[in-house]
Amino acid sequence: MSQKNPDEFRFTPHCHEQLRAIYDTLDLVSGKWRIAVISSLNFLGECRFGELQRIVDGIGAKMLSQVLKELEDNELVIRTVHDTKPVTVSYKLTDYGRTLEKIIEEMASWGLNHRRRILADHPVDMVPEAETLTV
Repeated sequence: MSQKNPDEFRFTPHCHEQLRAIYDTLDLVSGKWRIAVISSLNFLGECRFGELQRIVDGIGAKMLSQVLKELEDNELVIRTVHDTKPVTVSYKLTDYGRTLEKIIEEMASWGLNHRRRILADHPVDMVPEAETLTV
C-alpha cells in the first residue's frame, strides 16, 4: 500500500466550491471593459449609451454594445428604449447588478492601498513619466 501525500487532503470539497465561485465571478467581471462599465453604472445610475461611451475612456461603440449585451444576458444590466425622437437607449444596473457594489468598493479600496504601497516603495521621481500613477 502506498502512502498518500498529506497535502492531498488539504483541498477539500469546500475549497473546490469556493474556487469555482471565484472563477464564476471572474468570468463575469473580468476583461478590459466589464468592470469599468459596471462601475460607471454603479456610480452614475442610469446612463445613455453615448454618455457611457464617453465615461469609459477608450471603449469603442461596438465593444461597449457587446459588453452591455453580455451584462444584460447575465441580468446585471437592464436596457431601456425611450420613445423619443430620435430614439434613445439607456442602461442601468439591475437590483442583482447592484449586489456587486461591495465587491467594486473593496476592489477600489484594495487598489488604492496597493498603489500607495507601491509608490511608497518606488518614489514618483523613480517611475518613468508614462507609468506615473496618481493617487
